[in-house]
Amino acid sequence: MLVFLAAVAVALIAWRFTVGLGRSTALSDGYPWGIWIAFDVVTGTAFACGGYAMAFLVYIFNKGKYHPLVRPAVLTSALGYSIAGLSVMIDVGRPWAAWRLAKVWTWNLNSVLLEVAVCIMAYTVVLWIELAPAFLAKFKTTGPAKVQSFARATLPFLEKALIWIIALGMLLPTMHQSSLGALMLLAGPRLHGLWNTAWLPLFNLVTCVAMGFAIVVAESAFSSVAFGRKPEFGLLKPIGRVAAWLTLAFVVFRFADLAFKGRVGLFGTFDLYGIMFWIEAALFVLASFMLLRRKQSLGSLLRGAMLVAIAGGLYRFDTFLVAFQPERGWHYFPSVTEQLITLGLVAGELAVYGAVVKYFPILSGTEGERA
Repeated sequence: MLVFLAAVAVALIAWRFTVGLGRSTALSDGYPWGIWIAFDVVTGTAFACGGYAMAFLVYIFNKGKYHPLVRPAVLTSALGYSIAGLSVMIDVGRPWAAWRLAKVWTWNLNSVLLEVAVCIMAYTVVLWIELAPAFLAKFKTTGPAKVQSFARATLPFLEKALIWIIALGMLLPTMHQSSLGALMLLAGPRLHGLWNTAWLPLFNLVTCVAMGFAIVVAESAFSSVAFGRKPEFGLLKPIGRVAAWLTLAFVVFRFADLAFKGRVGLFGTFDLYGIMFWIEAALFVLASFMLLRRKQSLGSLLRGAMLVAIAGGLYRFDTFLVAFQPERGWHYFPSVTEQLITLGLVAGELAVYGAVVKYFPILSGTEGERA
């Protein structure tokens, strides 16, 4: 089923490049980007921040006991960022001009979008390099002799260099996730007051870390069920609590910022914007309380984590699409082509994830097996 949906997306992508954006999408001069950016890139890269969040926990705060969760999180991040990069290429009017990014001397250093593009592409490469030891470990003992020889020669060098690669992997998402918030500041008064704040870069960074932790919890829970493994409950519960505190801090800070700017009156406007704002806030608070409960089961932990991911995704989707207000007369609702391509890209990502974890040492053993 997943492969079929991915194949449909590939066919529609080919059609999109044949007929152009005008006939294949609902994009316009008023809405120059749609769900391929708002969901596939902005929200999708936040879902793919599990590797970034776990790197903070393991390498910055030195919580080594969480190391077994790093490799699956990095795989999710690598796939998510690869899909985001592909989505950008599909969305851009002239993707064949991407080679111009190699002309460093022509860069517009005042462009936020340039920084986002370069960092996302560079981080995608870094993620696959971080994941390379898992593939090399497999190829050391399987495959043609030349492949085995290459894996044995490369793996020790890569393991020594990994600390520098990880450091770069911490820097790049910090830059581009915050810059995604800065990007919408360029909209100025066209961004609704409930979302328009100079704290957008920080808000995007905090929510992406919380969403990253939430996705790690969800991924581990689903993997334990799908592959008949004992869930890492002792590791997942503290991670869920970190995500909960981050989301609560975000909600409190956001309300305080709006109050300080004198926008309390916007709280009571029950139009589309007011309703979406309160849905976001309610989901964030509900998810936090679910994850902070003393008695937890794997199911309740999973539900809380999924709520964090949904709330964070909705916040980003609203910021880039719903809260954006071009001049009157412009409307946007994604075309069937846009919807099916997005669905197919996600399906393809899930299919590749399932295949990779079956054939390569990505998922850790249970706590008992490691002991």
